[in-house]
Amino acid sequence: MGKYTRGQSHVHPTWRWVSERGLRVATGDATLAYYAALVSQNFAEIDDIILADESLLLVLQRGAAVSADLRAALMAPLSGTQAAIGKLHEIAVEYGGAAGPDLPLLADLAGMSIAAYINSHTAADYAVAFLGFQPGFPYLRGLPRALHAQRRASPRLRVAAGSVAIGGGYTGIYPACGPGGWQIIGRTRSVLFDPQRDAPALLMPGDRVRFVSL
Repeated sequence: MGKYTRGQSHVHPTWRWVSERGLRVATGDATLAYYAALVSQNFAEIDDIILADESLLLVLQRGAAVSADLRAALMAPLSGTQAAIGKLHEIAVEYGGAAGPDLPLLADLAGMSIAAYINSHTAADYAVAFLGFQPGFPYLRGLPRALHAQRRASPRLRVAAGSVAIGGGYTGIYPACGPGGWQIIGRTRSVLFDPQRDAPALLMPGDRVRFVSL
């Protein structure tokens, strides 16, 4: 087995067993590409695929083993187009003010005016890397480096549902009201998670997101 090196999608990932049925695959920046490749081939021995930060967890069917075809898929070179597998969503956002209390500070840290910061945030194309923290909470890759910001030293006890936030190199959207430590820059009325819908989560791994300023 080869070792995955950040930014080199032609290098083989490493994997290890984490339970009787769980196989953790270290994928680096190519997580979505590997996810797309595995989903497209519909391997019978895979019961579920769970995405995380720079890794995949393959949950195998009970009693199943890693097939030669699956092993070959993990070792195969990736094409540059495999990651674009999902839907494109436009998310309308009210930036700043009561909806985005941390926006002035982040704009100042980035050396930008508030308007320039908003323009930079809305100009980027984002991809849903994985879901976590809350049901339907998307970790979005694609945030311009100038907008990266550390999480708050002291988390808020209450963050409003729909809050658009920045944590490190990710943008996220809080599906539900609750505590949170990300920097809040705006809010959307889009419903990120509804258990009554056929697909409860609005955004899924591999989906693309564009933010639109109201």
